[in-house]
Amino acid sequence: MPFSVTWHTIIDQLDELPSDATFVTPLSERPFRVSDVQEHRLHIEYRDQDGTIPLKREQFETLYQRVTDTGDGFDLDRLPADAEPYGTILSVHPRFEVDQREGVIRNTDDPTPSALVDTTLDIDIEEDEQDRQEPDLPVYSDSLLLVDALERYTPTDLSAMETSELVNLYTLCSDVQRNANDLRQDIRAVLLERLHHDQPVHGQYGSVQRTSRRNRSLKDDEVVLTKLEAAGIDRQRVTTVDASKVDDALDVTDLSESDLYEIDHSQYVRKADVDEERKESRLQGLKDQLAAADTTEAKELQTEIEQLEARIEELTSFKSGTSFE
Repeated sequence: MPFSVTWHTIIDQLDELPSDATFVTPLSERPFRVSDVQEHRLHIEYRDQDGTIPLKREQFETLYQRVTDTGDGFDLDRLPADAEPYGTILSVHPRFEVDQREGVIRNTDDPTPSALVDTTLDIDIEEDEQDRQEPDLPVYSDSLLLVDALERYTPTDLSAMETSELVNLYTLCSDVQRNANDLRQDIRAVLLERLHHDQPVHGQYGSVQRTSRRNRSLKDDEVVLTKLEAAGIDRQRVTTVDASKVDDALDVTDLSESDLYEIDHSQYVRKADVDEERKESRLQGLKDQLAAADTTEAKELQTEIEQLEARIEELTSFKSGTSFE
């Protein structure tokens, strides 16, 4: 089959894709878009850099020949630097596929959609590029403080930690547990409306399933005793001592509490107070650090983009005569 037929099939396939379809390079997994389709070239735009890059038809034909001449598939590692998009676009053709596990491009007898084209990936990328939004939830703030404390204290040996550090960790763990449980109950209420009995629903981190629990509580005492007596059960066999009435009796007798109760003392730690002002101060400091980190990362990314742009200008990989060997 002449390459011209393959080329026009690729162009037709590209025309059928959504205009915002996201393509991914097979090795570095860099997302890009096809911004323009012409008879002799394509233009693409990487999401992480400005400007367009031309992909020439003759280079596609060279890759096409390499793939068709290789029975076991053409190794992706043999692609020149910055030539990965050629492999991605070629895989749009239903008779070519990129096997990322094997690291090859090959002919296929069964038409298959390209695994390197995602019409939904673009949504995720745009969401990631938005400014960080802080959830207005108590558990978020307390979790952030707890993570900060864990990083500063590294509590691998609790017995070696200072008492004040243990108090901080205990307080934050208690706050996170309470707020997380409140959020969990709110989530559960919504999930109950969406789940069907005995049908697990899976997420990224686990699965949940609607189930039922049998709870019992006795009816009015007189109702219970009357029905049991009617069934031949003496009420004395089922009556119990009422603790509240025992306490009332203690107040008007000379009996001591130990005469009527088995008393066992246990020790536990109770959160007595929370320094909300100190927590808020530390939380704001962490937020400022996150904002500063975002600014630094943005500057570093801009520097990398500028370096890539300079490199692209110097590269001659895409000029006529580039070999895919």
